[in-house]
Amino acid sequence: MIMEKCNKYKKYIRTDLAAESMPDTDTLTAANNEGASGIKYTEENKSGYQVETLQVLNEHGESATGRPVGTYITINVGKLWLASDDQVGDAVDVISDELRALADRLLPKSGGVLICGLGNREITSDAVGPLAVRDVTVTRHIRGSDAKLFALLGSREISALAPGVVGQTGIETAELVRGASEKAVPGLIVVIDALAARSTDRLAATVQLCDTGLSPGSGIGGSRKALNADALGVPVIAIGVPTIVDSSTLVCDAFERAGLDEIPPALEAVLENGRSFFVSRGDSDIAVSTLSSVIARAVNATFLG
Repeated sequence: MIMEKCNKYKKYIRTDLAAESMPDTDTLTAANNEGASGIKYTEENKSGYQVETLQVLNEHGESATGRPVGTYITINVGKLWLASDDQVGDAVDVISDELRALADRLLPKSGGVLICGLGNREITSDAVGPLAVRDVTVTRHIRGSDAKLFALLGSREISALAPGVVGQTGIETAELVRGASEKAVPGLIVVIDALAARSTDRLAATVQLCDTGLSPGSGIGGSRKALNADALGVPVIAIGVPTIVDSSTLVCDAFERAGLDEIPPALEAVLENGRSFFVSRGDSDIAVSTLSSVIARAVNATFLG
């Protein structure tokens, strides 16, 4: 059950997940029945995995969720690093199917794809993007060197980039991605990144896809330039895995779940002091490695077939 946030807690709660930004399901259902919510929400079970689809339709939906107009798909994959090979394969298929459905609406039939793995490879909880890109199969160079071989592959033109973070390069990620896009001229950009969640239950157990792009670091209070169609001039699909929870979010979520309506002054002083930290899984190394591989396999299955 997704709970409605109390305004007094809302300013302390950070999440990149659209599924954690909705009104509670009873309120949402009633509003949908009245046609007044600006949101369309559905749940399905696909190959044993729960798939939640949130469509933000207009400004009313934007106000209710804090998300721009677009489609947000949340696939609850559970602990894939403990799953069987068959279960992991099913997860890859579900993610690929959802990615393909988004891409088919945005990508010209002859268009290429630029895959960008965002984040810092040296920090486990931020390494989802770079690790995923490492396993993506690229083909753009083949087209340039052997057009006949490229035609036999029956693949789209795929290029990939792991731009690092501004603290490593001194260059905004958006600038690097824009430069690569100007050279590769893709019909679609897919960005892969680590996200912040509200609930520890979702850490490395959820994959989110959306057609609105993303702002790197927004879930942890960062202010990097957005990577979206407006900024890059190309449709952008974002794939994200939550790997951290902000400590303030963790505390406020626990208070709200406990039904406590007031924040004690002493706690509010702590929340306001700007000294929050971030919580990740104790086994985040194997979790991030597994999810990165799953995403890479899904990307390959989507665009190389």
